[in-house]
Amino acid sequence: MTQGIFITFEGIDGSGKSTQARLLAERLQFSGRKVVLTREPGGSEGAEEIRQLLLTGDPNRWSAETELLLFNAARRDHLEKTIRPALAEGAVVISDRFADSTRVYQGATRGDLRGAVEQLHSIMIGQEPDLTFIIDMDPQIALERGLARSSGEDRFEDFGLGFQETLRHGFLTLAKAHPSRCLVVDGNRAVEAVAAEVAAQFEARQ
Repeated sequence: MTQGIFITFEGIDGSGKSTQARLLAERLQFSGRKVVLTREPGGSEGAEEIRQLLLTGDPNRWSAETELLLFNAARRDHLEKTIRPALAEGAVVISDRFADSTRVYQGATRGDLRGAVEQLHSIMIGQEPDLTFIIDMDPQIALERGLARSSGEDRFEDFGLGFQETLRHGFLTLAKAHPSRCLVVDGNRAVEAVAAEVAAQFEARQ
């Protein structure tokens, strides 16, 4: 059986990446592809429980180190229970966030943890996407959109605009460091225009 394809969507909070992940999944399903749409933190029963610990409550609920360990615990369960089995069955796995979010959120913004982030990833995860779409958007607009959702999972939005600006810089820097798999897509456009570019870029990589 042909090995599947692992695609991730990254970006700051409120950038529209979740919508774009869903639209690409729907497009591929319509064309007859087997698709698994998932998310992080979450994507498996155990990881969804950890998600609630990470995304709710006071912004300073966890130290950066504890947060890093929780994200990796969730990701390991997600990888074991959802991602690897689906890839082994030849599916296109589309994940709303993966390890790049940890590289940016914990490695680039929450203390000097870059080394620890990469070391834990190497030991416990050891998986990279085949293709990563980074939806780039104005931090002010994205933050307003994220807070307007009132999802209850707004712990990171509560860090404020400065934090979101730092995140955006982190994602753009990461894209430059990994040009073979990371594609930056302008999210400051109509949803349909962004989706069309994502679909075209995906097909060009096939």
